[in-house]
Amino acid sequence: MANDFMLAYREDLKVGAVSPQPPDLGAPGKLELTVLFTGLAGTLSALRKATELASGLNARIRLLVPQLVPYPLPLESPPVLLEFNKQRFQAIAAKQSLETRVDIFLCRDVDVLLRKILAHGSTVLIGGRKRWWPTSEARMARRLHRWGYETVFTGELLQEEEHKHA
Repeated sequence: MANDFMLAYREDLKVGAVSPQPPDLGAPGKLELTVLFTGLAGTLSALRKATELASGLNARIRLLVPQLVPYPLPLESPPVLLEFNKQRFQAIAAKQSLETRVDIFLCRDVDVLLRKILAHGSTVLIGGRKRWWPTSEARMARRLHRWGYETVFTGELLQEEEHKHA
């Protein structure tokens, strides 16, 4: 199972622009908040919360994007073009006011990926909708918490207008 995932793309962005020298993201003592991509609306909510939490803490944000590749395809051939995702997540990360790193991983199983790449005790923010039943995002947050990660679920309630159309 050595080929279950691979880092496909990494870029460090700081205060809305590409840094001439990438910041030393491995520097000890700097808090890193990981935002797990679960969908556009949920992820934007989680990024807002991460910015709120990190603003006074000399922290940085890591936007972690797992991209599933089904088994019939080689791991290096994702169903969504990598270039499309690079541009999409560069634009999202560039709007952040804090030091932000984008990591796109191609993987077969998100759970396997997260358990291998997240350090024990990492802080992970997950966005999604709050419902009376557990959503996939809420279940992911619970699994991460059981595995020993600090998790923050930034669920948003349905707006009245959205609820009428659902």
